[in-house]
Amino acid sequence: MTTATLIQVRVNDKPVEVPEGQSLGALLIQLEMPLQATAVALNEDIVARSEWDVTVLSTGDRIALFQAIAGG
Repeated sequence: MTTATLIQVRVNDKPVEVPEGQSLGALLIQLEMPLQATAVALNEDIVARSEWDVTVLSTGDRIALFQAIAGG
């Protein structure tokens, strides 16, 4: 049985360990983010929702999560 190698990324400036090869979409599910109301920047570039599941995270990636808030 092999153990998954963990890498460290930063989510909103907090360190988070994820398995090597994990997608951005899987990270959002792991963090229990409300996917419909979330926007994501990876290393300061916005990532389209359609790219979340094919964007593989790398050591040191900086992820910024933004949530839409209703109101006025």
